[in-house]
Amino acid sequence: MAMEHFDVGIVGAGLSGIGAAYHLKTDCPGRTFAIFEGRDAIGGTWDLFRYPGIRSDSDMYTLGYAFKPWTEAKAIADGPSILKYVRETARENGIEKAIRFGHKIRRADWSTADAVWTVEAEVAGKSVRYTCNFLFLCGGYYSYDGGYTPDYPGVSDFKGRLVHPQQWPADLDYAGKSVVVIGSGATAVTLVPEMARTAAHVTMLQRSPTYVVSRPAEDKMANTLRKWLPGMLAYNLIRARNVLGGMYFFNLARKRPEQVKAGIIKMVQDELGPDYDVATHFTPTYNPWDQRLCLVPDADMFKEIKAGRASVVTDHIDTFTNDGIRLKSGRELKADIIVSATGLVLEVWNGIDVSVDGRHIDAASTLSYKGMMYEGVPNLASAFGYTNASWTLKCDLTCEYVCRLLNHLKKTGARQAVPVNDDPNIEFEPWLDFSSGYVQRAMAKFPKQGTKVPWKLDQNYAKDLMSLRYSKLEDGVLRFSSPSVKASEKSSQIAA
Repeated sequence: MAMEHFDVGIVGAGLSGIGAAYHLKTDCPGRTFAIFEGRDAIGGTWDLFRYPGIRSDSDMYTLGYAFKPWTEAKAIADGPSILKYVRETARENGIEKAIRFGHKIRRADWSTADAVWTVEAEVAGKSVRYTCNFLFLCGGYYSYDGGYTPDYPGVSDFKGRLVHPQQWPADLDYAGKSVVVIGSGATAVTLVPEMARTAAHVTMLQRSPTYVVSRPAEDKMANTLRKWLPGMLAYNLIRARNVLGGMYFFNLARKRPEQVKAGIIKMVQDELGPDYDVATHFTPTYNPWDQRLCLVPDADMFKEIKAGRASVVTDHIDTFTNDGIRLKSGRELKADIIVSATGLVLEVWNGIDVSVDGRHIDAASTLSYKGMMYEGVPNLASAFGYTNASWTLKCDLTCEYVCRLLNHLKKTGARQAVPVNDDPNIEFEPWLDFSSGYVQRAMAKFPKQGTKVPWKLDQNYAKDLMSLRYSKLEDGVLRFSSPSVKASEKSSQIAA
């Protein structure tokens, strides 16, 4: 029985995968495609994470798709609203019928002679194979199997419940309970104010501070413009404003880090009052944007701290105890529930074992081309967003580029496109220049970026706009070819 074949195979039915499918239907009409989704639902991150208060840490005018305006009042949206938005996009554009649920892609092998990928999916414990001409990895950057939890000393002694936000128990009742949230990143600053509303008290325990900024959950200008302008026009204006504003702030942080640092810390001090120890709990040792800034909409966490329902402790864990945590300082934190908001486990190429003509490709030894294709790997791209801006900004551009590439292949009759590096002066650098722990733990396994374009990953929307939307495809680095067809395939074509 012949394997089912598609022009394009998309991995993942989350924000990126649904966006990719829309672009294919719009920009490459007539192309067949399938979305392989390892779980049984649309939504990716926004369906997986169920912890209290789950929300975006980017505004929805840039996290939303370029082609579908965000129309709800809150610009900093909660998880269920974002999930609804993604699923609406799939339903409105007839994408749902292309999704193969419960299909976890394990392997992908490229055949140069056939110019196809053979992908192997695990389906209900069995192996199922498909072929496609182009493989588009849209499954995000972390493992869905579980988050990162350190090997805490004495953890077996703790009599309460220890949970990770990625695997939040549906039956967890924290009302009236003492809670310790370990961590200081986006998840922690989301959980603390949300849980503090009903818990007896919530303590955020951090080893070191993170930059935390407050921003209104609703964008008044956006809501006003929507009343007076057509929806798409209002959306595009606010999107452009937010993109430019974000780029300006990031560049300012790079050029004048001390000025930006002082501004952020002053804002926190103003929120918490002159007597709060901001120097200890909210003043990082690193510069802004060496790690991602944490957003607290409407100053919600600061309000809970001022109300006495939440607190921040900056210290190191000595050991877990029967009823909480003992710190290196000797202080003890009593807890009924401990939440280990300690990050994700990053995953290369959606956890897929990639090979070309039977040769395993080690991701760590490859160079990334334009942040989306890979040296020596034909007809494969991945959607990977920005660390300093909204994820979808880069993914939208990547989808546009992939569609341009597919149309160029069809127009020229070429069967494969592969990035080739023949510049001996290119040096390897880490894929991401980011000091966050979850990034540093995984970077050795990821592809590398180069010291020159098109191998350099700039994290810059303006540069990517030129590189992905407007640059010519045949740049001398991306090589197009038409490998010979197998004799068996030639015979079948003659017979036909």
